[in-house]
Amino acid sequence: MNIVIYIASGLFILLSLALTIAYLRTRHHGLLLLAAAYGTSASLALFKMHWWPLIAGFVLVWAFRLMGFDPDTEGDAK
Repeated sequence: MNIVIYIASGLFILLSLALTIAYLRTRHHGLLLLAAAYGTSASLALFKMHWWPLIAGFVLVWAFRLMGFDPDTEGDAK
């Protein structure tokens, strides 16, 4: 189970880095909030070596997306 936590946490850290880079390019504050949620949940999962922070972080990011913190994409604007 530890290998799965390491892999999922690594993916969350990569997502966090990608969202931080996207924030630096667009200056959309929602991206920084999403990156912080992914990064915090990944680091907590690695620190506790348990799976629940990853699930909580994923649910938190989706809650942020449903509240409208993600930027609009080109396909959304019509």
